Amino acid sequence: MSSRNPTCLNLKAGEWVEVRGREEILATLDSQGRLENLPFMPEMLQYCGQKLRVFKRADKTCQYLQGWSIRRVKDVVHLEGVRCDGTGHGGCEAGCLIFWKERWLKRVAGIAVPVKDLSETDPSLGRTDGFCTVESILSASQARNSEGERVYTCQATDVNKFTSHMRSLDPRQYIRDLRSGNLATGLSDDSRSGRALELVLGLIRILQAVTISLFNRLQARRHGVVYPFIVGSLEKTPLEVLNLQAGELVQVKYKDEILATLDKQNCNRGLLFDSEMLAYCGGIYKVSRRVKKIIDEKTGKLIEMKYPCIVLEGVVCRSDYHRLCPRAIYSYWRESWLVRAAPGLLPAKPQQLDAESAGES
Repeated sequence: MSSRNPTCLNLKAGEWVEVRGREEILATLDSQGRLENLPFMPEMLQYCGQKLRVFKRADKTCQYLQGWSIRRVKDVVHLEGVRCDGTGHGGCEAGCLIFWKERWLKRVAGIAVPVKDLSETDPSLGRTDGFCTVESILSASQARNSEGERVYTCQATDVNKFTSHMRSLDPRQYIRDLRSGNLATGLSDDSRSGRALELVLGLIRILQAVTISLFNRLQARRHGVVYPFIVGSLEKTPLEVLNLQAGELVQVKYKDEILATLDKQNCNRGLLFDSEMLAYCGGIYKVSRRVKKIIDEKTGKLIEMKYPCIVLEGVVCRSDYHRLCPRAIYSYWRESWLVRAAPGLLPAKPQQLDAESAGES
C-alpha cells in the first residue's frame, strides 16, 4: 500500500485508532450503506468518535456460504471487543466480530505516524453530498423476500460480496500475517532479540498451519479423516439440559466424552463440534450467555433455536486448523459437552479479544 494514501493506513494489530465521525463515514457510503460492497451496519454507529485498538488485520476471512473457504479482504481490520450486538438485525445473538474499512478510521494522536495520517478530515474520502443517510443504513439491513418473510443483510451474509477468491496455497497470505502483527504473542519486548523470537514463533505457527492444510487436502482426496480426527458415530444424539446461566463456571468435557455425543456429521442436535474447540477441552470457563436466535448467513432469516447453545467467555476460534483466519468466531457449545465446575476452581484466562458472546443454530 502507498503510504501517501491516508485512507489506506496499513494498520497493524495493537495500534490505536479513532472511528471517524458519522458524517465522514456516511460520505464514503453508497445508497445501500456500503463501501466497496462492505456494509456499514446500524450497530456500528455507536462507535463513531470512539478510540479503540486494532485487534487484527482482516486481510483474509473464512466463509461458510458456499462450503468453507478463506477469501481475500483488503484495507479492513477488526477492533478489540467490537462485536455486532444485533440491535439492527432482529436481536441476532451471533456476536460477530465487525469488519472496519480503514477509510472509516484514523490513527489517534500520540502515536508515531506521519502527520498526514492524523488529519481530522480527509478530502479524498469521496463525499457524496448526503447520498447515504442513517435511514439508508437502517433500511438496507432488512427487507421482505418473495414469500413475504423478513430477511436481514449484514456483513456475515454478504462476506462473499466484499471479498475475493484467494488460492489456498497462496504464500502471500502468511507474509501478510507476519507483517500485520496478527501472529504476535504480545509476550516479548521490543528488543532485537524479542522481535527475532516473535518472528521465529510466527514462522513456526505458519509452518504448522501449512502442514495441516496440505495434509487435510490430501486426506480429502483420499476420502480420509482430516486432522485433528474428530469422528462421531451416533445415529441419534443425546440431549442434556443443565439450564446454565451467565456467570456460572463450567468445565468442558474431554475429547472422548464429547465424541460419544456426536453423529456421523460430528454434530449434536445439528450443532457442529468444530476442530477449533478441541483446544478448550478440559478447561474451566465462565458462561457468557445462552444463545437462542441468530441470522442464518445463507438465507438471511432470523432463526429461533430449538435447543439453545452456550457461549463461554473468551472462547473463540483460534484458526489453528483453518489457515490462521483472524475472524475469531465464538465457539458454540451444547450443554451435553459441559459440566458444572466444582466449587473453588478458577476459570481459564480469557482470550485477549473480549468476553462477550455469540451463537449458532
